[in-house]
Parts: sequence; structure tokens; C-alpha cells
Amino acid sequence: MNQTPNDPTPDAVQALHRSILTLDTHVDIPWPDRGDFATGSDARCSDLPKMRAGGMGAACLVAYVGQGAVSDAGHAAASAKALAMLEVINGTGDLPGVRVCDTADALLAAHAAGDIAIIPAVENGYTIGQDIGLLARFRALGTRYMTLTHNGHNALADSARPMAHLGDEAEPHGGLSALGRAAVAEMNRLGMLVDVSHTSRKTMMQAVELSRAPVFASHSCVRALCDHPRNLDDGQLDALKACGGVIHITAMDAFLCPRDVRQTHRVGVADFVDHIDYAVKRIGIAHVGISSDFDGGGGIEGWANAAQAPNLTAELMRRGYDRAQVAALWGGNFVRILRQAEEVAAATPA
Repeated sequence: MNQTPNDPTPDAVQALHRSILTLDTHVDIPWPDRGDFATGSDARCSDLPKMRAGGMGAACLVAYVGQGAVSDAGHAAASAKALAMLEVINGTGDLPGVRVCDTADALLAAHAAGDIAIIPAVENGYTIGQDIGLLARFRALGTRYMTLTHNGHNALADSARPMAHLGDEAEPHGGLSALGRAAVAEMNRLGMLVDVSHTSRKTMMQAVELSRAPVFASHSCVRALCDHPRNLDDGQLDALKACGGVIHITAMDAFLCPRDVRQTHRVGVADFVDHIDYAVKRIGIAHVGISSDFDGGGGIEGWANAAQAPNLTAELMRRGYDRAQVAALWGGNFVRILRQAEEVAAATPA
């Protein structure tokens, strides 16, 4: 990063922002589906009109299923919900100017054509229950990553946030279970990225050791700046760098600033870029990215919805990031790890 701050003009911000691939790696879809992604809704932070207004080129739309009982009935319901949500995400490809993309090349081709790219993803390994075969079904529906856990432990791994109401012990698996280890290997085989946002530290570090493709955090922040169990500490950041992975800083106020700071001011874009700055200085520009967690609780002052995305580019320019660096943060680094996951899959026997 250049150290001399700039004060970019609005025209300069728009010119840079709209000339690069801007990709948000974590956007939840509301459920039950209301059919308003194409038309837009005041109730949504990210939809097609807001993405276009904000010059957003792509988003990972996520089939999120909250943690429930680790039981046959719970697993069946979670799997059915995830599959239904993936069908809806795939349906966005029927909209004019939208392409559902499941490879890095398809994503870049959509961007070159001026279309918005949608990349399907799944949040919470609870969705596969104890059936590794469901990962192939997810991948067949375009899924490019799965978050191993959400809040609460599942059959695959320990979460960063055990849930008392689910009867969670502190670390029942000691990180990944045997099933979780098998899931990481299967995700490598299928070309699905392993997402360690929400996982315990042990789960995350074991995933890094096991995975032959880069591991990433689709929506997390820096623990040194905000001591929250969902954030990654310096050792975890170093591990991501070592495996070629990326941390995607996310627009969740509780992850960006401690409670006492949040009581003094509204968390905003400057706080967000403070986390980018820290991660870039710690592990390098190639290992940092951007996500919103829109429609899953994300949204901060200045980046409350997809239409306000240029404000983030403006702050990056103000801090001295050049065009290549902004492009890497906004999408380039994620494209790289997508491609690396594809290469690992191609080299893995069926």
C-alpha cells in the first residue's frame, strides 16, 4: 500500500470502481424466498437494482441454514432447505444480465460481458448432516464454497461459538471430527473452497493443515482490533497466508469495533478499512478481500447496502491503495483461490 493519503474525486472513484471486478463473497438470501431479488426491495441490503447502482459485478449468494439439533430429523430438514435455496440461487441466472457462474473462467467471462455474476455457496456444514454425498449434489448446483460451521457445533466440526440452548459442550470434536476431515478431502476433490468463518480456532487450523487447496474466511474480521470469538487472531492470519488463503473482512459492526467503541460512534467504512489495513500489513495484499454479510446482519455507516459500495473504494483510494491493489481486494484474490481449488480438483482422482 502507498503511504501517502489521497482525496479522490467522485469521478475518479467511479472510474476505478467500475473498471474492476467488484465481488462480495458473502450475501445471504432471505428465506422463504419472496421473489424480489430482481425487482429490489427496501427490506433487502443486496438485490439486483442495488448491485447495479453500486457498480457491483458479482456476489456469492449463500444458502444459509442455522444450526439445529444434530439428529436425523434435523439433518434432513437442513439438507432439504439448503437444496431448495440453491435452486432459487440458480434461478437468478434466468434474469437478464445475470449469469450463475461456477468456475473462475465463467466469472471472468460474465464480468467481461458486463453481466452480474452470481456464485452459489452454502453456509453451515450442518446442511450435509452425516452424508458426504450431499457435497457432490451441492457442487452440481454450482456451489463453490461451504462454511464448515455456523453458531453451534455440528457433526463436522466445532464452532467458534458453542450454543448453550443446543446443549453444546466447549469442544466436543477437538476441532474437526473424522467426518469433518473426510468432508475437507471431498471438498478438495470437488473444487469447493473450505470456508472457516464461524469455526473454532482448532477447526480452522486443522482445516489449513488438511486442505490441499487454499482455505479462506468468507466473512470475518481481525481479532487484534476487535476481540470477538468470530474474528481471526494473528496466528490464524499467518496460517491463511501460509496456505495461500484469504480473509474477507466483513461489514458486521460487532466484529469491527469493541462494544465500548460502538457506544461512542456508529461503525463505518473507515473502521472497516482499518481491518483491511491491519491484515494487509500482517499477511500481504494477496491474502485480504471484502465481504458484506448483507441480509445476514451486515451493514455499516456508508456501506449499508450494495448501492453504497463505491464508498468503500473511495476510502481505499484515500488510504493510498492503487488500482491493482483495490482490484485484488475487491475480487482478484478470490478469483485466484477459486482457480487454485479447480486445479486441485482437476489433479484429484475421481
